[in-house]
Amino acid sequence: MATKLLLITFAICRLIVTVGLTVDPTELLRLVVEGQLSVDPSDVDTASKDFGLMTRAEPLAVLHPGSAQDVARLVRAAYSSAHGFTVSARGHGHSINGQAQTNNGVVIEMNGGGSSGRVMSRVRSGSGRVSEKGMYVDAWGGELWIDVLMSTLEYGLAPKSWTDYLYLSVGGTLSNAGISGQAFNHGPQISSVDELDVVTGRGELLTCSEEKNAELFHAVLGGLGQFGIITRARIALEPAPQRVRWIRVLYSNFSAFTKDQEFLISLHGQPSTHKFDYVEGFVIVDEGLINNWRSSFFSPSNPVKITSINSQGGVLYCLEITKNYHESTADTIDQEIECLLKKLDFVPTSVFTTDLPYVDFLDRVHKAELKLRSKSLWDVPHPWLNLFVPKSRISDFDEGVFKGILGNKTSGPILIYPMNKDKWDQRSSVVTPDEDIFYLVALLRSALDTGDETHTLEHLTNQNRQILKFCDDAGIKAKQYLPHYTTQEEWMDHFGDKWDQFYQRKVDFDPRRILATGQRIFSPSSSVSISNHGGGDKLLSIS
Repeated sequence: MATKLLLITFAICRLIVTVGLTVDPTELLRLVVEGQLSVDPSDVDTASKDFGLMTRAEPLAVLHPGSAQDVARLVRAAYSSAHGFTVSARGHGHSINGQAQTNNGVVIEMNGGGSSGRVMSRVRSGSGRVSEKGMYVDAWGGELWIDVLMSTLEYGLAPKSWTDYLYLSVGGTLSNAGISGQAFNHGPQISSVDELDVVTGRGELLTCSEEKNAELFHAVLGGLGQFGIITRARIALEPAPQRVRWIRVLYSNFSAFTKDQEFLISLHGQPSTHKFDYVEGFVIVDEGLINNWRSSFFSPSNPVKITSINSQGGVLYCLEITKNYHESTADTIDQEIECLLKKLDFVPTSVFTTDLPYVDFLDRVHKAELKLRSKSLWDVPHPWLNLFVPKSRISDFDEGVFKGILGNKTSGPILIYPMNKDKWDQRSSVVTPDEDIFYLVALLRSALDTGDETHTLEHLTNQNRQILKFCDDAGIKAKQYLPHYTTQEEWMDHFGDKWDQFYQRKVDFDPRRILATGQRIFSPSSSVSISNHGGGDKLLSIS
């Protein structure tokens, strides 16, 4: 205990010296009674980097919270201090461009071992965590979705909407949106949230929902961490299926591919027997990718060859669809799938099917992660680019990017699938294209030291810039998902008509701009004033 107090005292002294903290040190000592404020070099080093491995920050300390109150106490101390210090919440550290990092501030490790692990254990064992009657689960903000899934499956239940990778934190995905192939039907993960506990930038721990503190509720969902730190989320559940029929079919014609994808997502209002449960797709510009990506889906003895199919411009497109079912309905699943496949225009000889337990399908990317880790190919830079592209311009994007800029080599999957805008609550902070249907295009590439210039970080980041410039020059009004900009002017353009609302929410819930400074939307300041600059745009003046 004495060692812990000495470490905490050292951390506090460091904060006082570095940022001019003027609160009573004994108050900060009480702050960490339940958890731990650490300046251990290994903790600080972990908090200084993320999955992207393209940026590095230098936090002063790391808080492992023992409760939501710990989070509130730290933020309240930052809000009340003379000069302020910044606070960023870190889940699984899966950001790409330093969004969960902070310089000269404190990172809150919401996930992992130590005290944050103990608080998750308390949450998991708490009464009412999973409500079979209410069909919901209460999850700690730093909890991983894989753990949420395992807890709910004990009751035969599961969340409705997912991300492709489950080793992400609840608070992290809800601060962005959380999307996968179920989004066409259920909307993003933020559409399945009933209630939140949030620590605002003032250090207030508030419960919010559609009925209570509604403005905060909608602000935080997709709010990029700007308005509060999610410490608890109440997530809607549905009966969990037992098994999944997983199907991939190939297309050589982009128009046929997108027409079929759009048809399938138009079925979202139909009974479950008349639609697929998951609709995604990916672009194949390198035939090695389809035989190695995510799983051993295609048989090594019968690999898919781009050259064996008459593709346009050397590019193929793979539609990925699933049908969930229970063993009691296994007799009818084949007929349901056959009826749906008959309506699609894929290459007839290109149907690939596998069958697996529901949890194995949801956790499919983790298996690929383990393979990449075994080959030392996981902890490498990830210059990912995620875009929402309006339906009306997706063919132009195909010609200019898939058949143009990318060439015939890539170092990671390129996802493409459509979503229905009416499944997205426009009161949230998320920005999407102004069309009824828009596509996610996700270039999930890794920078590899293979001797191939096209796999280098410099080449991939230059390609990303080319893609963004192509969209600007062609007038394709794409929006970045998991956005990354470096100037407030770029952020204002990103939010468009939502900027004034986004700005006002910042003033209301984080007036000192303490939270999530790694997003580079607002700069922290000791005082805040609002002024109008030309054209009536509101800007924050820094003092």
